[in-house]
Amino acid sequence: MKTEGTSKPESVLVTGGCGYIGSHVARQLSTAGHKPIILDNLSTGFRELLTSGEVLIEGNCADHSLVVKIIRDYNITTVMHFAASTVVPESVANPVKYYKNNVAGSLSLIEASTQAGVKNFIFSSTGSVYGEAAPVPVTEHYRPEPSNPYSSSKLITEMMLKDIAAVTGLRYAILRYFNVAGADPEGRQGQKSKNATHLIKIASEVACGKRKSLSVFGTDYDTPDGTGVRDYIHVEDLASAHLAAMQHLARGGESDTFNCGYGHGFSVLEVVKAVEAVTGKHLEVTVEPRRPGDISSSVADNRKIKEKLGWNPKFDDLKLIVTHAVQWEKSLN
Repeated sequence: MKTEGTSKPESVLVTGGCGYIGSHVARQLSTAGHKPIILDNLSTGFRELLTSGEVLIEGNCADHSLVVKIIRDYNITTVMHFAASTVVPESVANPVKYYKNNVAGSLSLIEASTQAGVKNFIFSSTGSVYGEAAPVPVTEHYRPEPSNPYSSSKLITEMMLKDIAAVTGLRYAILRYFNVAGADPEGRQGQKSKNATHLIKIASEVACGKRKSLSVFGTDYDTPDGTGVRDYIHVEDLASAHLAAMQHLARGGESDTFNCGYGHGFSVLEVVKAVEAVTGKHLEVTVEPRRPGDISSSVADNRKIKEKLGWNPKFDDLKLIVTHAVQWEKSLN
């Protein structure tokens, strides 16, 4: 389905486009008439998630000369940057990896983009930059207070992007994701990562018999049932937010930061119940201590992205998100 108000066709560099979110965005770009050029080192991505004839170049976004060559060869006007390390507990245990991959790699990419004449840059950030003390829901105006190296690496990249844009004329959209879940309703793409840490992915694996049980990390949070509350956004809606951001910049819209979420959250135990309701199966749950870097509640105030970008989510339903995630998980058997 072609997106309403789509800007004229562009060549778009998508870093990490063989990953969970990047591959959904690449497909939507192709459907809208654009030409996604994928740059992925395939360390965590899967080439089979590319379903629309996208150009795939194996390489690292930190390879300055390669990025410049790609931008010039394909006349890239917009860069969408997804490539990153994303596991919060791992970032606490190995912060060097996260600052090297997420900060140094992003700096090289941004520098190459400005050098080669890219006009627009869309950055994949995270709602976890707001930290533990953030109000629920949180607006983009709240001062970020990251609680782990992963979140810090994303905030530092946001700051670099803003500072570089201020002196180069590069325009940007920073999209702060809340908890991404679900899969393509037509079964073409979903989350394939082994040893996944996303709750709905893990719960789907348990429901499909791929794991024996699901761990709940902490039941003593200041939430209604003691478990962590998150704003779960369907990956298809998140992907459409990127196209909306691209159209905004193409129309001459100002650089800005946007929350990507639904504005309401569900606890871990509520998600477990939703998976049980959708599948008709009881999930074995084990209670574990809190994980380093986790926070109690994270919910987006999404009024800004709706008002400024005209973003209109279509999958704001927890059971629908779970249904698509479980269907995808079954297809991987």
